[in-house]
Amino acid sequence: MRIVRVSSGAIGLVAALALTVTACAPIEDRAAEGPTAPGAVLPSGGAGPPRDAADRLRERGIDPDKWRNGAWRKWDRERWLREAADFINPVIDGLWEPERMASARAPARTLAATDLAGDRGVTDPEPRPVEAQEEQRPYHRNAAPVGKVFFDGPGGSMVCSGTVVKDPRKPGGSNLVWTAGHCVHAGRDGGWYRNIAFVPAYNDKGHSPEALRTAPPEEVAPYGQYWADWVSTSGEWIGRGGPDDGAGAPYDYAVMHVRPKVGSASLEETVGVALDVDFDAPAAEDVATMGAWGYPAAPPFNGAIMHKCVDRPGRLSIAPESPTMWRIGCTMTGGSSGGGWFANQENGELALVSNTSIGPVSAGWLAGPRLGPGARQLYTMVSDRFAG
Repeated sequence: MRIVRVSSGAIGLVAALALTVTACAPIEDRAAEGPTAPGAVLPSGGAGPPRDAADRLRERGIDPDKWRNGAWRKWDRERWLREAADFINPVIDGLWEPERMASARAPARTLAATDLAGDRGVTDPEPRPVEAQEEQRPYHRNAAPVGKVFFDGPGGSMVCSGTVVKDPRKPGGSNLVWTAGHCVHAGRDGGWYRNIAFVPAYNDKGHSPEALRTAPPEEVAPYGQYWADWVSTSGEWIGRGGPDDGAGAPYDYAVMHVRPKVGSASLEETVGVALDVDFDAPAAEDVATMGAWGYPAAPPFNGAIMHKCVDRPGRLSIAPESPTMWRIGCTMTGGSSGGGWFANQENGELALVSNTSIGPVSAGWLAGPRLGPGARQLYTMVSDRFAG
């Protein structure tokens, strides 16, 4: 994955994000409370009220206590839950300590030139590389909705990026986070990742990885940790997605619902802002600038610093039967996956229009899915599930 240099024509987009998020309250007024207690309540696979995660584990022959004591590290295929209704994510107190977060690596999602053989003839020329720029600190005043998504897979602890988005059924009180499908589910050859948590404005003051290991909690996670109690991704990603090709990339998006602290405000109220999601963005040639934000973790980046790229978007076609993707020039690498892409709507408001999915091995550009009816349906479904 990679990201971009801010050109003079993109200043308005950067300013729009900054103006949106500076309305949030200072960190001192919204102290982090740490992770929620064990036994997070999760929704059932079908309709009806949420059920306790421990009950759902028992239904699958899994001892909840053993799970929290390390049984979650067993990744045998038969126990790796993969279907859309199978997501279970019990909170494990103290798991995501600063040192463990700092050591999490980026999942591999790169695209070789040969993977573009399915171009439908609508791919625009490859954009010039654009150097990713560091976001201004503190992040809670400049890009509060952007954060890091932490999760565990067979290869160890991993990290992506995510964005707080609005909930249509709970105006002003959203607990929704937008990210990439490959940040929550392994795709055709695996199942749901585990111990998924979101940390908005991670590393608020931009410490080095070494300094992060001993930094005060309020500087590592200024708003605290938010464990996912439900996650949905596209059926196309679950059925086609993989780590080393572009087959599922046009459908590589996911919506997380996170559990707020007991007795406290929603994620949106705590952070101070959530972004609209635009499922009807105009054609690429009608968009002057589009920006991607995230935490690139693969070299030459270290995963500790938030970066941004802003460029004029183009089109990328991977397969004749798949939707065309957005593409921008950008040098961000893995770890920025799942980070939101933003553009101004006709009313001047900033909205999320995509998320980072793939980039070339050599860096230089990023691509993200166009969000259409399928993405809207997924978003609405998660919102409806928690409407009560």
